[in-house]
Amino acid sequence: MAAATFRYLVQLHRDVPKAARFYSEGLGFTIDVCTLRWAELHSGPLKLALLHNPRNVMTFLFKLQSDHVENKGYSSLLSFTVTDINSSVTKLMTLGAELDGPIKHEIHGKVAAMRCADGHVLGLYEPA
Repeated sequence: MAAATFRYLVQLHRDVPKAARFYSEGLGFTIDVCTLRWAELHSGPLKLALLHNPRNVMTFLFKLQSDHVENKGYSSLLSFTVTDINSSVTKLMTLGAELDGPIKHEIHGKVAAMRCADGHVLGLYEPA
């Protein structure tokens, strides 16, 4: 039996074109397909799919998660290496993201956590 191959990561969004613009303009993803209900983007070998889901479906899905996840509001985390964390944070904030705590200056580089408009967490890393 052949091993499964990774196709793409799918995120749920209320506004697919807005989310596609967020990843394209904010992080340099290339948009391959974008409709009101579905988008496919890529950055190198990573493929990201965005699927439309109205808020009531999102709320239902979050209720199915554990109490810890529901209370803390955690979601999947997408981690990106960037060349300039400050300009990336600024650009993403102009596109509707919120900084989730301060930019941290670690010995190995700078790190930041952000949330896009639909609540997905983005981790940014600028190597030292």
